[in-house]
Amino acid sequence: MTTAASLPRLRLVTLADAPAIAAIYGRAVLTGCASFEIDPPDAAEMAARIAKIVDAGHPWLVAELDGAVVGYAYAGPYRPRPAYRHTVEDSIYVAEEAQGRGLGRWLLAALISAEEARGARQMIAVIGDSANTGSIGLHAALGFRHAGVFTSVGYKHGRWLDSVLMQRALGPGDETAPDAPPTAR
Repeated sequence: MTTAASLPRLRLVTLADAPAIAAIYGRAVLTGCASFEIDPPDAAEMAARIAKIVDAGHPWLVAELDGAVVGYAYAGPYRPRPAYRHTVEDSIYVAEEAQGRGLGRWLLAALISAEEARGARQMIAVIGDSANTGSIGLHAALGFRHAGVFTSVGYKHGRWLDSVLMQRALGPGDETAPDAPPTAR
């Protein structure tokens, strides 16, 4: 029997989450290839990154399990130029001990819904490393299509890494012109 305490909870981020997020991301930076960063940012830097995304009106979601942050997802601008304003890029990280429970899928689905509600029209996934089949599969399962690969554009852990590009339409996508710039939630 599952208790309410063992069910995951999805909520909006707070700056108090920065240490937990920094720990999850830091492990990914040090041991994986999903991020091309080499040195993990500390909690203060993560707090600044959170504030920048949230202050711009984009969603940053966290998943909690038994009161602990075990994953997060956010979307931010794909590129800074004005013509890209309806396109966002997603990022998802789940703590190693919580992987394989469907939290990534849950976070990404909620993130897609939140950006559709904002009026965004396209979501881009820039996935570090072609060997990151978990993230590639997750994005494909939620409607992202393969858009290309930048081959050997990063070097980390003693090897060259690719960037896999995937894309998903949000709401009406490119079927109609946007009514107005995406709005803050």
